[in-house]
Amino acid sequence: MSKATILVIEDDPDIRELLSVSLAKEGWTTIMAESGEAGLAQLPAANPDCVVLDIMLPGMDGLEVLKAIKADTGRKRLPVIMTTAKGEEADVVTGLELGAEDYVVKPYSPKVLIARIRAALRRTVDLPSHPFSAETYLAKGDIKLDSGKHEVRVKDRRIDLSATEFAILEFLLRSPGWVFSRSQIIDAVKGRDYPVTDRAVDVQILSLRRKLGEGGEDIETVRGVGYRFKE
Repeated sequence: MSKATILVIEDDPDIRELLSVSLAKEGWTTIMAESGEAGLAQLPAANPDCVVLDIMLPGMDGLEVLKAIKADTGRKRLPVIMTTAKGEEADVVTGLELGAEDYVVKPYSPKVLIARIRAALRRTVDLPSHPFSAETYLAKGDIKLDSGKHEVRVKDRRIDLSATEFAILEFLLRSPGWVFSRSQIIDAVKGRDYPVTDRAVDVQILSLRRKLGEGGEDIETVRGVGYRFKE
């Protein structure tokens, strides 16, 4: 993905300058916007492969921008990585529920953000393929997952999941009853050495459970170990 286009929506000029240099070194075309309105205006022409979106923006905030991006059916799978200085769980979970792919909390290292972008770009490119087995259809209780169509339904109601949430659910569904640590889950869905904290996994699971509604109750927490899908 050396020729990927990254749209950065960030109001801090120092961060924009830093990211402009750091992302350019990766061979990516970087487009900068200092407000949500400016970012949305540039979206059609830029046609980015990934969006880096600050939550705390003047005027239209990041969550409103995220809603607008995901409301466009042609961009539902466009990976959006949120950045926030607050680090508050409520904002992060709301963003994930709205369709954000990932998040980083300020202050962050450009290397960490670049790793997140690379992972998001890989998942977008590899989406039609299957990372776990040749079986594409899984059904457990009220949950039905079709990896070929990248579709999840609960009681025949379609659920919109981010690529990361989809991968986590699929990983757990394939081994009901088995308990996986947070590091095992991350290794399986994002690859080894991916820079992420245990808390970040918990937030993704929380968002996934909320989106699944009653079906989310089948994802069980095993205290002191990790998570499993109820057998």
